[in-house]
Amino acid sequence: MNKLNTFLAVGALLVSLGEVKAQAIDEVLRNIERNNKELQASAKDAEAARMEVQTQNNLEDPSVEYSPFYTKGISGMSSSELVVSQSFDFPTLYAARHSSGKLQKEVVDRQYQVERRELLLSAKNLCLDLIMLNKQQAMLSLRKKNAGDLLTLFDERLKQGDAGVLDINKIKMELMNVQTEVAQNNAAHRTALQKLLAMNGNLPIEFSASEYPQAKAPAGYDELYDEVVATDANLQMADASARAAEKNVSVQRQNWLPKLEVGYRRNTSIDEKSNGFLIGGSLPLFSNRKKNKIARAQAVSARLRLDDVRLQTEADVQSRYNELRQLDEAMRAYDVTLMTNPLSLLKEAVTEGQISVIDYYTEADNVYNKLMAYYEVENRYQKLLAEIYKNRL
Repeated sequence: MNKLNTFLAVGALLVSLGEVKAQAIDEVLRNIERNNKELQASAKDAEAARMEVQTQNNLEDPSVEYSPFYTKGISGMSSSELVVSQSFDFPTLYAARHSSGKLQKEVVDRQYQVERRELLLSAKNLCLDLIMLNKQQAMLSLRKKNAGDLLTLFDERLKQGDAGVLDINKIKMELMNVQTEVAQNNAAHRTALQKLLAMNGNLPIEFSASEYPQAKAPAGYDELYDEVVATDANLQMADASARAAEKNVSVQRQNWLPKLEVGYRRNTSIDEKSNGFLIGGSLPLFSNRKKNKIARAQAVSARLRLDDVRLQTEADVQSRYNELRQLDEAMRAYDVTLMTNPLSLLKEAVTEGQISVIDYYTEADNVYNKLMAYYEVENRYQKLLAEIYKNRL
């Protein structure tokens, strides 16, 4: 019976390491995208910012003036004047501001995409951590079961005089260690799941996957570089900001054009009434001072920021690609099947008295430590892939 239980436990561990189809992370991310309060607030902020951009090209409010006049010796109002006027900028300025506004809206949209991407990447990393914790939980369950089986077996042997107290104490120490690690694993699992629930607006979410989703590594550096440069949200936002700043220089140049005013005038008196119109304008000699220089400085600043973001992006692509290759080599060095197969053989050997309890745990702990190290490397590899392809989210 003990052999059968050991076989089933090892089989469960192997299944957790095998090609078991996991619950899709994409569904979790779509739920979070729909329910996350921070992202909803960012969407409203972006909507408000786009509307604010539109107000930059509004006409000024019309002006209405009414002036009654009184003359000595005449009862009541002797005459009056009504003036209705509308001021507006030089017509070409509206077209320039419209083009500038489109670019400013693009900046707002790109900023929202950056915030959305970072939120979903954080959620995906939590899912990847939960997968690792589930893998570790399966291994810890096996360790706990093996320790319990051995404790029961050696308690009987101690009663029969076939085992020593040191053997029992060693097994009990292992059981305590495993129970501590199980508690730590459960605490980490609850923390990660709670963070995921908070991201989902505290709405129920189901995620119990124990296998990572299929993710194809980049075939080469050039392929990865081309994709990142073409899709990186930070780079796109910096590029949009630079183009918007350059367009603003054109707008500020046209701000030197005169403002125009047209209107209707009506004069009334006791004897006659007259109608007319007014045409006027103003020259922005003082209100536009240094604005053109400010716009040019902002354009240079935005272009420099774009260059910096591009350089940082290129450096990140290179460093992450190098790290991905190193992690891939590290993972290939592990033979998970080879590491897990000896566990059942070791338990069989200690059960039949072929090796001591101390020898058993010396070898078993070595296997468990290697599995834990593999899980850590595997998790880092998956997170790095998520970071590399974060613009696909």
